[in-house]
Amino acid sequence: MSYVEVPGAQVPIRMWADPASVEDVAMQQLRNVSTLPWIKGLAVMPDVHFGKGATVGSVIAMHGAVCPAAVGVDIGCGMSAVKTSLTANDLPGDLSRLRSKIEQAIPVGRGMHEDTVDPGRLHGFPTSGWDDFWSRFDGIAEAVKFRQERATKQMGTLGSGNHFIEFCLDEAGSLWLMLHSGSRNIGKELADFHIGQAQKLPHNQGLVDRDLAVFVADTPQMAAYRNDLFWAQEYAKYNRSIMMGLFQDVVRKEFKKARVTFEPVISCHHNYVAEERYDGMDLLVTRKGAIRAGSGEFGIIPGSMGTGSYIVKGLGNAKSFNSASHGAGRRMSRNAAKRKFSTQDLEDQTRGVECRKDSGVVDEIPAAYKPIEQVIDQQRDLVEVVAKLKQVVCVKG
Repeated sequence: MSYVEVPGAQVPIRMWADPASVEDVAMQQLRNVSTLPWIKGLAVMPDVHFGKGATVGSVIAMHGAVCPAAVGVDIGCGMSAVKTSLTANDLPGDLSRLRSKIEQAIPVGRGMHEDTVDPGRLHGFPTSGWDDFWSRFDGIAEAVKFRQERATKQMGTLGSGNHFIEFCLDEAGSLWLMLHSGSRNIGKELADFHIGQAQKLPHNQGLVDRDLAVFVADTPQMAAYRNDLFWAQEYAKYNRSIMMGLFQDVVRKEFKKARVTFEPVISCHHNYVAEERYDGMDLLVTRKGAIRAGSGEFGIIPGSMGTGSYIVKGLGNAKSFNSASHGAGRRMSRNAAKRKFSTQDLEDQTRGVECRKDSGVVDEIPAAYKPIEQVIDQQRDLVEVVAKLKQVVCVKG
């Protein structure tokens, strides 16, 4: 489908979804966002659903302002994937050992490394800029400085919720490594701090939703937020790079005879801000639950833990601000999923996947998400599919 334009908003809301299928609360959020004086455009992805402040699956383009809640609290959250030289024939019959080896190498949930990971020991890790990145920690908000040790030990860890690490097979039988994570606790604390700071500013007192508080250009608050935002986005990117390095180490050890090689890593944020230019105007484009899909740019659109994922290439559609969806998108809340589904349902829906099947991840059951095939079909003018993947091992926090 192409987009539909939603009436009754102050700026065009271009939606790559059927408006009738979107929850009323999410539609109201979109209209609330459209009332912000600085907004120049709003694109809505097919995985759209209700979020805190701004809707998940929304792309907000503003001039001279940025809304921290429209980034989300997991600044820089995103995906990484890499194709390997392994095939389905290389996999052992029992995949549980592979899952446990990944869980031993990469802390999940609230876990962290006992000692800071030395990226120099990881094969292919881009160490240039690493020391400069950490030297800039001194310049971030004083309110989170006490978290430095935790931030260093959580670098290279998964987290929980919808974050995951997977072995996947494409339709030709090639094995891929894929993972999903962000800026961990340090990103959340920076986001919470700056959202609180924005809500105190005089120009935000009359907003329809206080969670939509913004920073405006040429103010010290905006400068401080941009500094911390871009640092946290970098943290998230390094976090995924280190996890991918640790993941590749596991694969090398477990498949020694195969002499595994890896293609270049595909990586993309889906909760972030970028400086981009449209219609001759410099804009701050916030993607909350959306990836950049510029012409020829690779992206990753995952489904749920039992359905599969897609590697895509962007078509550069300016109507969507060169964006596409970040995943399948939830169709019910975590609490609703826990009420509706049992561990038996989880087992049934993840049959054939080596993964957790306990009550702690019932809220991540595939039926709590929109069908990924439908989500892909709704954005055929935003991306083209390069590969369809199906997971065989899925590690959750």
